[in-house]
Amino acid sequence: MQDKIVVRGARENNLKNIDVTIPRDKLVVLTGLSGSGKSSLAFDTIYAEGQRRYVESLSSYARMFLGQMDKPDVDYIDGLSPAISIDQKTTSKNPRSTVGTVTEIYDYLRLLWARAGTPHCPKCGREIRQQTIDQIIDQVLALPEGTRIQVMAPVIRGKKGEHAKIFEDARRSGYVRARVDGSLYELDEKIELEKNKKHSIEIIIDRLIIRPDIRQRLTDSVETASGLSGGTVVINLLREEKDLLFSQNYACEDCGISIEELTPRMFSFNNPFGACPTCMGLGSQLKADPALIVPDESLSILDGAIQASGWNSIRSDGISRMYFEALSKKYRFSLSTPWRELSEEVRRIVLFGTGGEKLELRYDQPRGKGVLYQPFEGICRNVERRYTETQSDSAKRELEESMAACPCPDCQGRRLRKEALAVTVGGLNIHEFTEKSVVDELAFVDQLKLTEQQLLIADRLLREIRSRLGFLQSVGLGYLTLSRSAATLSGGESQRIRLATQIGSSLMGVLYILDEPSIGLHQRDNDKLLATLKHLRDLGNTLLVVEHDEDTMRAADYLIDIGPGAGEHGGEVVAAGTPEEVMANPNSLTGQYLCGKKSIPVPASRRSGNGRFLTVIGAAENNLKHIDARFPLGVFTVVTGVSGSGKSSLVNEILFKKLGAELNRMKVRPGKCDRVEGLEYLDKVVDIDQSPIGRTPRSNPATYTGVFNDIRDLFAQTQEAKSRGYGSGRFSFNVRGGRCEACSGDGLIKIEMHFLPDVFVPCEVCKGKRYNRETLEVRYKGKNIAEVLDMTAEQAAEFFSSIPRIAGKCRTLCEVGLGYVRLGQSSTTLSGGEAQRVKLATELSKPATGKTVYILDEPTTGLHTDDVKKLLEVLQRLVEGGNTVIVIEHNLDVIKCADWLIDLGPEGGDQGGTIVCAGTPETVAACPESYTGQYLKRML
Repeated sequence: MQDKIVVRGARENNLKNIDVTIPRDKLVVLTGLSGSGKSSLAFDTIYAEGQRRYVESLSSYARMFLGQMDKPDVDYIDGLSPAISIDQKTTSKNPRSTVGTVTEIYDYLRLLWARAGTPHCPKCGREIRQQTIDQIIDQVLALPEGTRIQVMAPVIRGKKGEHAKIFEDARRSGYVRARVDGSLYELDEKIELEKNKKHSIEIIIDRLIIRPDIRQRLTDSVETASGLSGGTVVINLLREEKDLLFSQNYACEDCGISIEELTPRMFSFNNPFGACPTCMGLGSQLKADPALIVPDESLSILDGAIQASGWNSIRSDGISRMYFEALSKKYRFSLSTPWRELSEEVRRIVLFGTGGEKLELRYDQPRGKGVLYQPFEGICRNVERRYTETQSDSAKRELEESMAACPCPDCQGRRLRKEALAVTVGGLNIHEFTEKSVVDELAFVDQLKLTEQQLLIADRLLREIRSRLGFLQSVGLGYLTLSRSAATLSGGESQRIRLATQIGSSLMGVLYILDEPSIGLHQRDNDKLLATLKHLRDLGNTLLVVEHDEDTMRAADYLIDIGPGAGEHGGEVVAAGTPEEVMANPNSLTGQYLCGKKSIPVPASRRSGNGRFLTVIGAAENNLKHIDARFPLGVFTVVTGVSGSGKSSLVNEILFKKLGAELNRMKVRPGKCDRVEGLEYLDKVVDIDQSPIGRTPRSNPATYTGVFNDIRDLFAQTQEAKSRGYGSGRFSFNVRGGRCEACSGDGLIKIEMHFLPDVFVPCEVCKGKRYNRETLEVRYKGKNIAEVLDMTAEQAAEFFSSIPRIAGKCRTLCEVGLGYVRLGQSSTTLSGGEAQRVKLATELSKPATGKTVYILDEPTTGLHTDDVKKLLEVLQRLVEGGNTVIVIEHNLDVIKCADWLIDLGPEGGDQGGTIVCAGTPETVAACPESYTGQYLKRML
């Protein structure tokens, strides 16, 4: 068997026709500057080709569903095995996905609760046992005399298919009627059902009127029905149009409640048989939120306290004015009193209605005037009603601004029906179990006491559950709960969850490609992750990891450094070999940092700030334990702590949302805290994340930073443009006029190929230049607009050096390390780190007010140590302008350069949420309780 993967002539994106040899069954790390071509090699070349070959080996029928795979631009790849990619982009944002369903542990739990669970009555909580035929007969005869009933046998319940054989057998056995999906049919007519829909079928055994003398006949009918359906009988009351379900399986005699046999689907909140009928298993409902309807309680109704759609134009003579005047007259309050000074009663009536009491509404419209009498439904109810009734998406979006997800009133966010929540194993129902953290769940499973029969059934299930929970713990996720929504996980967490799932499948001979699995992981948990990766390797798999983390690089069997620069200047293999060989290579930038020849210096002094503080008091969001956190203004603050300790809850949920709502007028609901002090010293908050700067190929660094507007104005001022009467709009590729109409200014034309992936070819009219011939004839210093867009930021800064507005913005792009990016490069081709630095450059080129707070969540994701150095220089420049920078980070190079640290912990999940230590890096390093401090000591 081949012991290496050989790649020849890789030219995808910026790769320069490179040849790479990767040893198999080893832990191989790919590293290099952000944008140097690591992902192009790992994902766009090796993974894409492995995936494509695997898919092409399937039948043409299966390939129809999988869509087409592009063949990467590479001569050939030898020794490939099926590839599995574990990256960050594939996190499910579906509100139905939870940690339990993503890891598939929940499937085993459903089986365990269905097979070894003890059912209880959802009403009185008594343990439920089976009912005998005699008990069923006694209950039916207790109905009022003269009640008309039908005895039915439910033979099919919610199953797909045409079920023709069921009807044929029933007809042969002499039955005359059946009820299908609630409608009655004669069995001698042709009953056609849709094959792909779920159906319920009950055969009608007998029709009776309740009298004392029918006991014998009723008993026969119930026994027959029970025999046909396997122990369940439905008694249909004709006049009342309701069904009584009896089961020889499970029932509570006191409440007369029967529940069907326990099946795994009863415990699934994604199945109508298990989901809570009110919220359909989501656990929450969109409800009008009073906090969003009245964001500022110091305003009066007349001054616009009420911000809900349709109710915020009170100054005009509209319907809202008419209602408010009637309300103020009837309940005796003034519309000019601040909202917070109105009585509780008045506020309740305005928000939730008059409860059916009629108001006297006086209207004076151009069509006539008069008086109406009608009740007021309340603003919250009005918003909710309009939301359910409207068909328009834009109206829904506008109403959603005043709505928030609240726990479902029926299941209190537990997602399941009452019947499913009444089943327990070891005294807990399935939801209570998933609310525990992984560590507590493992402890619970280990001390679970079951009867002998239950143990026989549950033994293999418990083994599976134990091992999968163990895998989650081994990748440093012991603090998560299985009921946590998958959409709230960070990129690193979701990636490690998928890693744990892969270990669970214990395949061998597979090529795993991972994209920075250490993101969001504290140094302390890095060893756990590395042990997991080595375990996968030892099973006989090849691991190709794109990573910048020093520990991971040192632990690699083989290290490949791509470079030497980024973008145009990258795409070559600078060094490859064991970590020691790479360190000895003088050309490798990574090697220089690894062996310590280059490093990020610790600042000579720490800033003390401007003496003012931004203080969060009583923070209690998620796992925060009512803490008070002080952020000094005018300094570079880093929030650290182990994964799950509450950093994102404090900074993103409370601080950013509170500042956003107060300073930027965002419509968001900040996390739970008593108050935030010090807002008066700030004028805006900016969140700089790694999301793409634009969703379409039309957006590019030039349009995002705003330098393109200046360039277009410059071209419009040239003599040639003036003589032709061209304005700056002529030089935009987004509007008609100057752009090439054959490709609508895209430069590329998409050709849809049947059975093959879509092909993008350069437009044959403009040859990919995006503009028409007349526009391209206008030149500035010999270059036309298309040639300017094709310049890199470095070239543009040089070319426009005499025009400070343009040169300044291009220079800022160079300063954040993006000198190699072309001005017109499509934003969809930028990496996360590059997009983030384009945003930073845009912020740097704005005039500084000295009152801005910048919030960054793990900005070093995807950044090489050399990029981190540049990023720190940019952040320090923002702080030197008098601004405040707050960063959540695990990277020790960033932590050691901070002016102020806030370390949360001590552990993750329930054991976290407190401040372990706050102060300068030296203070934290001296704190023995702080895990961050222990690792920081070595760096200082």
